[in-house]
Amino acid sequence: MEGTKTTAGESPSDHVTGTWYSVPELRLRDHRFTVPLDYSLDHKSYTKISIFAREVVAVGKEDQLLPYLLYLQGGPGFEAPRPTESSGWISKACEEFRVILMDQRGTGLSTPLTTSSMLQLKSAEDLADYLKHFRADNIVNDAEFIRKHLVPDAGPWTVLGQSYGGFCAVTYLSFAPKGLKQVLLTGGIPPIGSGCTADAVYSACFEQIVHQNEKYYKRFPQDIVLVCDVVNYLAESEGGGVLLPSGGILTPRGLQLLGLTGLGSSTGFEHLHYMFERVWDPVIVPGAQKQISYYFLNAFEKWLSFDTNPLYALMHESIYCQGAPSRWSANRVRAENEDKFDAIKAAKEGHPVLFTGEMIFPWMFDEYHALRPFKQAACLLAEKNDWPALYDIASLKNNKLFLEG
Repeated sequence: MEGTKTTAGESPSDHVTGTWYSVPELRLRDHRFTVPLDYSLDHKSYTKISIFAREVVAVGKEDQLLPYLLYLQGGPGFEAPRPTESSGWISKACEEFRVILMDQRGTGLSTPLTTSSMLQLKSAEDLADYLKHFRADNIVNDAEFIRKHLVPDAGPWTVLGQSYGGFCAVTYLSFAPKGLKQVLLTGGIPPIGSGCTADAVYSACFEQIVHQNEKYYKRFPQDIVLVCDVVNYLAESEGGGVLLPSGGILTPRGLQLLGLTGLGSSTGFEHLHYMFERVWDPVIVPGAQKQISYYFLNAFEKWLSFDTNPLYALMHESIYCQGAPSRWSANRVRAENEDKFDAIKAAKEGHPVLFTGEMIFPWMFDEYHALRPFKQAACLLAEKNDWPALYDIASLKNNKLFLEG
């Protein structure tokens, strides 16, 4: 590739830099780094993966000496944003920084783990063993690898962590604070301490979800009856649900997953409401059977993104694990709250059907086509009991960096 760049002592293939190109009011160039899958192994024998990062500056600032800012995307399992113009936070950040948008390992262009590429691993055990390297600890290792190759004199940089990216930033503070100048967090403070298990997180989460559902139905009270009608329709359908376009099945408990985004994002309430506006096909022939529209079923699958970002489902509970298994924590805690989250019972009684939130359940690997091949690997990850530490409390207590939330 034109513009290849290497650092002294590295292989010419360890870091490849592309040429500058443009989108409105921004200049960008691509970087590809060859890194170890497992940083604990001898570098001569390690399995290699590729990490992609995009450098972004304001037009005219390509050659200016600017401090670096690494953006850590939310997730887990989602790639960095693709800028189409100078707008939003990127526009503001580029006033002061040289922004680095890193696709976290397994996402985007960083040796992506897709529903097709993961099938190359021949067994569930092989896949689970591979996936154990895709948590925050190795995302930080990748970031450090990139910093040492990009930042002049390998100096420290600023990190901006959004949601799960905030979790990664705190892992960064724990194990590689010398690489950091300052840390900015937006909505991503991880649970830290001996009592902060996945169970504790989900117990607190279910309480908040009930509150979010109350707010949703207060804003759109007409949706109470509408959602109940949909749940009753699904429950009374043959097989307890209807087929999704990809070949999976939409069930009452699957419908509740719409809260994953609908209850958590800034405009989630509105998007969820407008989605339900088109849940039914119109009756254009007298006597035609009532049915859920293809529009809604297609929107449902796109909403959850399991087909394009399966790592979210596979790795979600592991982000809380340190030295202990998750054992499908959200599913167990939900069972303790089933009186509130029993969709079929609520619909029959005409009560608001509560949506769930950012949670993954084992039955999803049966009901969603894209996830079915990975059910056994997901179960192995749920039972894994030797996850390494993600945070160092002593290091965090001694933190001297500027930290802003």
